[in-house]
Amino acid sequence: MTTTQTTGRIPQQESARAAWLVGIVIILVLIADQALKIWVKTNFYLGESLEITSWWQLKFIENNGMAFGMELWNKLFLTFGRIAAVILFIWIISRLVIQKVWKKGFLVALALITAGAAGNIIDCVFYGELFSNPMPPATAEFLPSGGGYASWFEGRVVDMLYFPLFSWTWPSWMPIVGGEEYEFFQYIFNIADSAICIGVAMLIFFYSKDASEAYSVIFTNKEKEDNAAKKV
Repeated sequence: MTTTQTTGRIPQQESARAAWLVGIVIILVLIADQALKIWVKTNFYLGESLEITSWWQLKFIENNGMAFGMELWNKLFLTFGRIAAVILFIWIISRLVIQKVWKKGFLVALALITAGAAGNIIDCVFYGELFSNPMPPATAEFLPSGGGYASWFEGRVVDMLYFPLFSWTWPSWMPIVGGEEYEFFQYIFNIADSAICIGVAMLIFFYSKDASEAYSVIFTNKEKEDNAAKKV
């Protein structure tokens, strides 16, 4: 009988490799996300755009809400909700990597979701104190002498990725939207948002069975451990 079968946990070397993979993905996403956000915030005025191609622009906006600029719920509720979500995902990943060998893609998906949530948390927690918020066409100043534009935990999320792929005008005979112009894709988002969406899509389309098994490993096994501890 192997060590894994006896203890219910994988060898330490395999666990360390999985942890390194998750850690590298999270760090790379955070670096890319924050580097682009800081560059845009300190070089673009609010609302300014840079056309890279006819279907891809960098357009600097900020929002208080969730992914893709949606405005939902209270600001502090969203910030602490994100923090709770990141803590939960880190706890889940830490339990998973010591239980069994998982597919690398599954771990990458979890890491992308964790990194994406953490990337937007950084904006919410720190940006209000670290940056100014001048009127356009002035650009933001890092560590302004007069203080930031908001208190801790109340910063705004920086978005800039804009893909206006194509647009059309609805026929005038259509009810409600007739005569109005529609643009696809009109959302403006950031690398952190992208990481979350890619991670979730990976779980849904490629690793749904792994996600179901992970749930069983974490929560069912934990329940069994708790019951066994009570009997002892």
